[in-house]
Amino acid sequence: MALYNFKKITVVPSAKDFIDLTLSKTQRKTPTVIHKHYQIHRIRHFYMRKVKYTQQNYHDRLTQILTDFPKLDDIHPFYADLMNVLYDKDHYKLALGQINIAKNLIDNVAKDYVRLMKYGDSLYRCKQLKRAALGRMCTIIKRQKQSLEYLEQVRQHLSRLPTIDPNTRTLLLCGYPNVGKSSFINKVTRADVEVQPYAFTTKSLFVGHMDYKYLRWQVVDTPGILDHPLEDRNTIEMQAITALAHLRAAVLYVMDVSEQCGHSLEEQVELFRNIKPLFANKPLIIVANKCDVKRIAELPEESQKIFETFEAEGFSVIETSTLTEEGVIQVKTEACDRLLAHRVDTKMKGNKVNEVLNRLHLAMPTKRDNKERLPFIPEGVVARKKRMEVDTPRRKLERDLELEMGDDYILDLQKYWDLMNSSEKYDKIPEIWEGHNILDYIDPDIMRKLEELEKEEELREAAGEYDSEPESEDEEMMEIRQLAKQIREKKKLKILQSKEKDTRGPRMPRTAKKVQRKVLEKEMTDLGLDMTNKDDAHYVRRSRSATRKRKRDESETPKSVARSRSSSRTPRDVSGLRDEKMVKKVKTMAKKAQKKMNRLGRKGESDRHIFDLKPKHLLAGKRKSGKTQRR
Repeated sequence: MALYNFKKITVVPSAKDFIDLTLSKTQRKTPTVIHKHYQIHRIRHFYMRKVKYTQQNYHDRLTQILTDFPKLDDIHPFYADLMNVLYDKDHYKLALGQINIAKNLIDNVAKDYVRLMKYGDSLYRCKQLKRAALGRMCTIIKRQKQSLEYLEQVRQHLSRLPTIDPNTRTLLLCGYPNVGKSSFINKVTRADVEVQPYAFTTKSLFVGHMDYKYLRWQVVDTPGILDHPLEDRNTIEMQAITALAHLRAAVLYVMDVSEQCGHSLEEQVELFRNIKPLFANKPLIIVANKCDVKRIAELPEESQKIFETFEAEGFSVIETSTLTEEGVIQVKTEACDRLLAHRVDTKMKGNKVNEVLNRLHLAMPTKRDNKERLPFIPEGVVARKKRMEVDTPRRKLERDLELEMGDDYILDLQKYWDLMNSSEKYDKIPEIWEGHNILDYIDPDIMRKLEELEKEEELREAAGEYDSEPESEDEEMMEIRQLAKQIREKKKLKILQSKEKDTRGPRMPRTAKKVQRKVLEKEMTDLGLDMTNKDDAHYVRRSRSATRKRKRDESETPKSVARSRSSSRTPRDVSGLRDEKMVKKVKTMAKKAQKKMNRLGRKGESDRHIFDLKPKHLLAGKRKSGKTQRR
């Protein structure tokens, strides 16, 4: 049997929205321009396409609705009966049947009009056939207005239904209103069902989930049931009856011992007898709730006999209080254990278990004799264990302290710090000091290493390692030092001179300043460098090449003025460019820059284009009153 996910049913639009959506989609997705001078087969195809597209659109949407909604014959009987109680099975089937008929009618209308359109002999007739086809389809949808509205309401309600698995392990709570069913489910699960001091606070089924023995359990809270015939029960009560009839669950029949719910014990017992046939083949526990107000032992003898009768019939009675949580866990544990045992028994009675048992063999070992054989521990192990035992008491671990102190325990690891001064254990240590991470510099042996370093330094000083001998330097070294000092001083003076200059005026780049050879050689001579015989130096060659004029090659005398001008001038697209590689790069950049302009200037298919400046069908003849739309 199929289990439906009711939350994934697509939204059912109203009849007006249905028509608007379909026609607008047809207008958007099909061609919109046609002229009467086109060939007739092209005109027919144009309008046929619109009719077929509209029909297909209606067909797909209606099929989606029929597919998404659950079929009552295919789903679990619990859901089928629940939908019958909530939405009326006949009305539901009728609405889906009307939608199915509408789908078939639309298909037939499209088929008929496409057949007629094959014989259309003009644009006008084809257009009128298309209008008639679309109009009839829309009329069929308009007639389904009520069915579509009803199905949308059903969809919204279905999506809000709790997800109940009819085949999983389930605990089912039932009883009179206001006896404490919702309070019980709030205690044993993570559900949050509303609890109020009046009857019928719970008007529909609620589901909570819990874990027991590493298994997932669902607990179903049903609305209250009153004691009257089945025909007189309303929709709220019938939901509880449906759950009791179809869910394979452990039933917890909740009774209010204090009678604060407004119903006496006799009435509650009468209801139990009335719905007892629904408890057949299900584990049953009677929960005597509100024992914090009144216990069974405090009841009159007649009332106590009621519970004794239950126990005599084999039903277990457990006193609980959802206020003090007394007995709640006991009820949960016993109900779950009983249901597990019941499910195992049910499976054992089935046919499938025999196939499995035939493949299993349980081997049980038998005793050889009656001699008792104790476990053997080697003497070495016993001796080692004795040696490990000491008389000193065992040191208390942090775990032992935590168990002793309970909630007052606070983990304190600083008390174990081994410091020279124990009073500094709880001093605050900064993490960052002068931009450095302190933990990078922590070294327990830092003091010892410092002492060793200081001793080594004293020995080096005593040996005279750091003593310098002024006589060791020769005269050449002294001259180099003196020259370097002069260069540094000259550099400082130049920097100061440049700072005093007017910086607000225009500046030339350093490379553009020309230094005369005489100035350069004079400055270098003042600094102590020998600048004689420097004709082949690099700065001399560079300055000469810059000033020397290029010698012109001898060439033939040009025959014409224009030819002489063209031969001397470089082409514009390569003037100012260094080499062939740079020319290619410039051309690529120019092409990329022009790309956007080319794209903007190119004509596209959406541009308006009039083939004839004065088309006859737009300008000839009288225009009468009415629409000017010609499509």
